Amino acid sequence: MKSLLRTVIIFLILTILTGIIYPLLVTGIVQLLFPEKANGSLIVKGNKICGSELIGQQFDSLAYFSSRPSSVLYNPLPSGGSNYGLTNRKLVNLVTERKNKFIVSNYLDTLTVIPSEMLFASASGLDPHISPEAALLQVKRIVKYRGFSPEQRDKLSDLIKKLTEEPQFHLLGQARINVFLLNLSLDTIK
Repeated sequence: MKSLLRTVIIFLILTILTGIIYPLLVTGIVQLLFPEKANGSLIVKGNKICGSELIGQQFDSLAYFSSRPSSVLYNPLPSGGSNYGLTNRKLVNLVTERKNKFIVSNYLDTLTVIPSEMLFASASGLDPHISPEAALLQVKRIVKYRGFSPEQRDKLSDLIKKLTEEPQFHLLGQARINVFLLNLSLDTIK
């Protein structure tokens, strides 16, 4: 009986320590030091949350940059990839369809090499980034649909350069650009 009582007391103490005190302490510290990141890196525009820097969004208008494809339609709850293997006929058809659509909608030559992130969904289906090369391939379409002047086109190219993130620590990963932030900034070009 004594060992059962000790076990229950230890269980309750550990539950309070690890289930209540520790999470509250860590949450409090993070809220103090990194409130923006702790709350999901939300983007607020005009007192309204319009998205997060961390989750990709679908942009259907040809006047905006296209995001990387998502097998979950950018829904963060069931995040994940399609799990199609490279020899799966569905994946081959999807990639071919995406490539043809990208070439046609961006007025590109059929021999243009399309960056892989515009053809394949990410493992999470939520990746908000594309390569600067993928963004630059879309400039002609954006300029046409927005009726940009040569000066505005130059501003757009400068914007892509400005928003390009270098590899982490100049070592890990590749240069990338957040499509959501790029599209928000695109609306400021006058």
